[in-house]
Amino acid sequence: MTPGAGIPFIRASGGPFAAGRAHGEALAGPLRAFLDDSLARLNKVMPEPVSLDGLLPSIAAYQAAVAAATPELAEEVAGLAAGAGITPDEAWLLQLRREIMGYRKVPTAGDCTTYARTGAAGPVLAQTVDLNGNLDDYLGVLEVARTGSPRRSLVLSFGGLLGYLGLNSDGLAVGLNLVLGGDWHPGVPPYLAIRHLLDTARDVPQALEILRGLPLASSRTLVLCDRERVAVVEILGDELRVTEGAETAHTNHFLHPDFVPFDEINVFARNSSVRRLKAATAGLAELPPGCGAEDHFRLLSQPPICVPDRGDIRGERTVAAVVMLPSRGELHVRPGDPSLSSTQVFRL
Repeated sequence: MTPGAGIPFIRASGGPFAAGRAHGEALAGPLRAFLDDSLARLNKVMPEPVSLDGLLPSIAAYQAAVAAATPELAEEVAGLAAGAGITPDEAWLLQLRREIMGYRKVPTAGDCTTYARTGAAGPVLAQTVDLNGNLDDYLGVLEVARTGSPRRSLVLSFGGLLGYLGLNSDGLAVGLNLVLGGDWHPGVPPYLAIRHLLDTARDVPQALEILRGLPLASSRTLVLCDRERVAVVEILGDELRVTEGAETAHTNHFLHPDFVPFDEINVFARNSSVRRLKAATAGLAELPPGCGAEDHFRLLSQPPICVPDRGDIRGERTVAAVVMLPSRGELHVRPGDPSLSSTQVFRL
């Protein structure tokens, strides 16, 4: 295991604009290349081509919603643009790729498998990251230290995202799954909402309180874990449903009975989701409390949890696997297919 070798590691400190600028300066070349690659590869995965000019009204609507709800993140996006030498609209496009893609009711092999456990032996949150677009070549890790806050965070990022998943120095970890349902509309994208939780929440109860006050843009499941609690938050439209337990797993279909009738997942993706949920639940039950990150990676590396590359950039595959140990401030990452890569460790 190596301390971050191979994955870009960016220290983003200072005020919001300064943190964004540091992020942008560190990745200026890759971010320019990503944007120039079929508009951040959107036109390699979407059924109809899009252009930046055509997306400007949507970008403006999302920007306004984020600025109203989380102004510091909007300022950080401005800093990212300045540091990377890209336009503000391009910087916002990087935050909004998944919102622009919207629903994709097509057969898919995966879109993240997440599980978490808490207890006396120490909390753990682990997951695969299944994405289309071959994004493992734009993987990065941010260490965020905001001026005036004692809280620091480690954030997994792809292609300029300010947030995706991560943990903070108070011992809170946040993971996620895609679920499909409800109306996707301008608001705070869930990726940025996760970053906001890591910036502002000390534990699961406070994260739930903050999350209930955000105008979220689209459906997701967030998995929250600290030293004492694990909560699964399913998001559908403007409503949340929370399920708690000492040990849990989630994939890509709604589990709360209030939301199950509104699930828009197609039958092929649902079958994959059910298989991965069963495998993760059974595999976690066999892992002893307090076992090491490598034990979790062995589970995450097994099919059907690990989704292989089938050679189609439009199809989801496992582009990273993560094991977070929030009480120890450790983020363990295997880039790409976790069965083929070595673990890289980032510590607060």
